[in-house]
Amino acid sequence: MELFELKQILSTHLEKLDALGESLDLPSKKEKIKEYDQMMLADGFWSDQKKAQNIIRRQNSLKDIVSTYAELREMFDGLNETAEALKAELDEELLEMASLEAQEAVEKMADFEVKVLLSGEYDNSNAILEFHPGAGGTESCDWTAMLYRMYTRYAQSKGFKVSVLDYQDGDEAGIKSATILVEGEKAYGYLKGEKGVHRLVRISPFDAGARRHTSFSSVEVMPQFNDEIEIEIKPEDLLIETKRASGAGGQHINKTDSAIRMVHKPTGIVATCQSGRSQIQNREEALNILKSRLLQKEIEEQQKKIAQLKGETKANEWGSQIRSYVLHPYTMVKDARTGYETSQAQSVLDGNLDGFIFAWLKSQIS
Repeated sequence: MELFELKQILSTHLEKLDALGESLDLPSKKEKIKEYDQMMLADGFWSDQKKAQNIIRRQNSLKDIVSTYAELREMFDGLNETAEALKAELDEELLEMASLEAQEAVEKMADFEVKVLLSGEYDNSNAILEFHPGAGGTESCDWTAMLYRMYTRYAQSKGFKVSVLDYQDGDEAGIKSATILVEGEKAYGYLKGEKGVHRLVRISPFDAGARRHTSFSSVEVMPQFNDEIEIEIKPEDLLIETKRASGAGGQHINKTDSAIRMVHKPTGIVATCQSGRSQIQNREEALNILKSRLLQKEIEEQQKKIAQLKGETKANEWGSQIRSYVLHPYTMVKDARTGYETSQAQSVLDGNLDGFIFAWLKSQIS
């Protein structure tokens, strides 16, 4: 590596590190670590094991971010000083050593970026995905089934476990609605940006005239509710209905009178589950889905408040189109929010979503 190239790499990554440092608000993270320290020293801290473990996990996560940033800052500042010394007096052996250290620092920086991108409060949670076709009948139901397959394949490629919570076939083809649980480390962190309306343009396989059709389908993503999150629902605020399970059958759905539909009266939010073997199982799962949807609603309200404080005007509400998948007259998948695009449409539909996911995550760093 030439000295000029080394200096360019160091300059680029120091700028990037500065931007990351600003977005992280490190002083507030350090204050939070001290706050957790005081909580851990308080009497009765271990009386609630789950709460204690949650606090320790959060503190360790913050410490990891703060210490890794400090380590990277020290590495790049040291290398920058070495580069300045080499500029004054070139030493080939020292330049080679500095080049190797710079490569190591760049790799560590890439790992740190991913860590920062997935360091949100709920990013480590499992994710619940819901699929709903838009207007368009069979076309949209088929497109929804394609999205269902795409996200299932993506999750499996990450080593995540996918469970079907609710599945309703379309009248002629595809899916009328479906809900899946994606379990794995930082599943919600990876998938949270996929929420929104997805648009497909293609020659319809259901059109005898082989005409081009545009279809829409919505994907909703929420963190799975767990015992560490406090969401209280009053029994009188719930409307619970029992119905016969329907769907793909087999491993998807147990065909008994055990399906549960639960409505939260104050918000109108609905949750359904028919994958369990009994009403009790489906009732518990439906309640957790409902709590997950209420949690997602809280997250979105917080994001809107932050956006208002920042003076952001871009639309980020539920229902906004996020991505277009064009299969005719050319092949292209393009994200409307980040501008990221690829001509490898089939690869994307087979679950290769990392490019889109990381482009969106990076766009969230202010």
